[in-house]
Amino acid sequence: MGSIPRQPNALRDKLATTSKRVAVMQPYFFPYAGYFRLMLEADEFVIFDCVQFPRRGRVHRCEVPGPRGTIDWLTLPLARQPREVLIRDLTFSDNARSELDARLARLPWVRSAKGPCADRIRDFLFRPLVSVIDYLGSGLKLVAELLDLEVTISRSSDLDIDPDLRGQARVIAVAKAVAATGYVNSPGGLGLYEMEAFACNGLRLSFLPEYTGQFFHLLPALMTDSAASILDDIRKQCHPCGGEPGR
Repeated sequence: MGSIPRQPNALRDKLATTSKRVAVMQPYFFPYAGYFRLMLEADEFVIFDCVQFPRRGRVHRCEVPGPRGTIDWLTLPLARQPREVLIRDLTFSDNARSELDARLARLPWVRSAKGPCADRIRDFLFRPLVSVIDYLGSGLKLVAELLDLEVTISRSSDLDIDPDLRGQARVIAVAKAVAATGYVNSPGGLGLYEMEAFACNGLRLSFLPEYTGQFFHLLPALMTDSAASILDDIRKQCHPCGGEPGR
């Protein structure tokens, strides 16, 4: 496992004179609204796609209201790939478009929703499926645009990151690569990241609180509710711990 060297004091002092907050997160397929608090709080959001694909995670699936009134998974049809495949290297199955069409057909609200953003979300859901990471990235950018979130969105795979770095050291390397001075993370990182390690690299670490808002199932909400109501919910849930107040 690689290690991140400490920055010289002069560099830490220089970083302290500027301010750029970054968030680094795996790309999720229409995640809960709380995910987008990271885009609201950061100047740059880095899609963390240079790490192993978590098969039981939410990169390729989201929870939606099912046809029987229960909560089901809407899952992207992926090809069989090695367990160690990176997110950036995921591929769709050969008949992914017809498979996803069949899964969407089981959800009548996808076709019937008449919210202000419904047509744009439908256009996205039924677009050609070519690259998994492009599809996921475009989905996140679409939501950011609908919610009027002014944030730069980039990918970690486009950065020159030491492939031997893991965990916290890899995240710090990403933050440094985009010249960040602050790093904001979801509450899930509280047990993973150390304030001192970030501080030694000229980074101020802060965490968002647990999300307790209304929109845990964002895809149907985007097709029925207004973007303004969703953004208002997100703003009310932004009060980082250990860092400066939310914007």
